[in-house]
Amino acid sequence: MKRCPIVIVNYRTPGLVIDCLRSLVDEVRDQDRPRVVVVENGSGDDSGEQIGKAIADNNWGDWAELMHEVRNLGFAGGNNVALRPLLASDPPEYVLLLNPDTVIRPGALRELIDFMDRHSEVGIAGSRLEDPDGTPQRSAFRFPTVPSEFENGVRLGLISKMLSRRLIAPPVRDDEHECDWVAGASMIVRRQVFDAIGLMDDDYFLYFEEVDFCLRAKRAGWPCWYVPASHVVHLVGQASGVTDTKKPAKRVPRYWFESRRRYFVKNHGHIYKGLADVVWLTGFGLWRMRRVVQRKSDTDPPHLFWDFFRFNFLTG
Repeated sequence: MKRCPIVIVNYRTPGLVIDCLRSLVDEVRDQDRPRVVVVENGSGDDSGEQIGKAIADNNWGDWAELMHEVRNLGFAGGNNVALRPLLASDPPEYVLLLNPDTVIRPGALRELIDFMDRHSEVGIAGSRLEDPDGTPQRSAFRFPTVPSEFENGVRLGLISKMLSRRLIAPPVRDDEHECDWVAGASMIVRRQVFDAIGLMDDDYFLYFEEVDFCLRAKRAGWPCWYVPASHVVHLVGQASGVTDTKKPAKRVPRYWFESRRRYFVKNHGHIYKGLADVVWLTGFGLWRMRRVVQRKSDTDPPHLFWDFFRFNFLTG
């Protein structure tokens, strides 16, 4: 099996990282010169000590290593800390970016590598992410657009049906297929993609960085595919604490809005971004009124309308 180093970025989730490493033991055995790099991303706690001890105690040191970063650089910046030296000398054919809140099912890595070997024209591929009971999560997506922002805000079945080809998160499919972008929780990248477009944009702190990366790759002629034969358990929201659907919604952090703003302005310009903002606010306002009239439960993050307005129209 071709070389495919794995990069895991930790921020105060040492237990999850150790479980993830444990799931990789059998996966890396068949690989040529296996290497897993854990970036301790400025946690400011004893994460590094816990992970380092687990690597030593379990004799994983011949394939797993720990890198320390003083500051929390976010997802893109944390991955880039490991990617720079990995790609600088004797670069591998592929690199797998893996979330700490994942557990690799048997054969998941081989399926990704075999797929990339068969499809030399593909630049990026993502796994089928799933709950621990095997329930699939939506992991293959479309790029955000003005129509998709309206659909996301208004949440009306008729509108969603009319805009079915613009939905950011379409229904899960069981077949390999091209998509716009895949979740960065388990994303394999061909070396030539980095050669063509560089590393991830570390001006994103968290969220939208993989969307931006896949868009840059697609514009450079490297499409993205979804590979459902590669099964990876994703404990949604355990690493970030923001998207855990099993708990009441938390207030959306400022960095999410900043990342969204950066994505739209960088890739589509200020006018397009402003239009996307207006249609989302319009759709979301209509949804909030309909929710009151129909007495639907309120599952939105606290202060979402105000925060969206504030960070997009009142903050530079």
